[in-house]
Amino acid sequence: MFPTDTPSSNTSPEDFRYIVELVLKEAAIVLEGEKDYLVDSRLTPLAKSEGIGTIADLVRLLRRDSYPSLVKKVINAMTTNATSFFRDAHPFRALQSDIFPELIAARSDIRALNIWSAACSTGQEPYSIMMMFKDHFPQLAGWTNYILATDISNDVLDKAKAGVFRAIEVNRGLPATQLIKHFNQVAGEWVIREDIRRSIDFREMNLAAHWPPIPQMDIILLRNVMIYFANDTKKLILERTLRQLRPDGYLILGASETTFGLEDAFEQVTIGNTLVFRKRR
Repeated sequence: MFPTDTPSSNTSPEDFRYIVELVLKEAAIVLEGEKDYLVDSRLTPLAKSEGIGTIADLVRLLRRDSYPSLVKKVINAMTTNATSFFRDAHPFRALQSDIFPELIAARSDIRALNIWSAACSTGQEPYSIMMMFKDHFPQLAGWTNYILATDISNDVLDKAKAGVFRAIEVNRGLPATQLIKHFNQVAGEWVIREDIRRSIDFREMNLAAHWPPIPQMDIILLRNVMIYFANDTKKLILERTLRQLRPDGYLILGASETTFGLEDAFEQVTIGNTLVFRKRR
């Protein structure tokens, strides 16, 4: 979600419109309504850290079209990266109780699973999956398990790859038993164990742009990101997701997201309190 800062802006309407168009062009993210306060809160620190001065100065540089690295930093700053370990709980219960046991039985001949955490932010989602493997599915130790974790922001991917989290981050959704089992405390921060960290392939990827070659997936987690896109972009992403998912695979979206009216080749399946999506058969 976008933060609920008190709206007050020093960004001119012209500069705001330029940022809105830039974010839409580069990341397909739609800044709806009066979001000038969001531009202020995200880009003022960036302008200062870059020694540029004000947002107006920042926009002047961007308009010259000579600073691609600065454009990337703006997109990183404007991307929402809220996440937590085992976020929302219900999807992870569905994975543990039904989805993983079903897929493990179905893949017993090839002994391999492919899982994609799209828009993974700082890595809590793919790390949660790996911890679930370790804790509840020891039979997977001899399998080839590929977990791809992607995000548009290289800033959050750098943090995800490092696997270092503050106390406030591990205290959100992570049981103390798993914290002690899977992390080491170093200088007041918590570092995820190396065997978990190296099991995940972190890559930069813009879901609204060209997709690089990736394997067919058994599970695709595309949670809490579609809400930021226009319908045309949602349709494009779901069409590509459909092609990337194996015939008996699962797509998991955020609680407020759906394929309904966007991609009819998906059907909705209820597992406990979780809605998931599969290819129609």
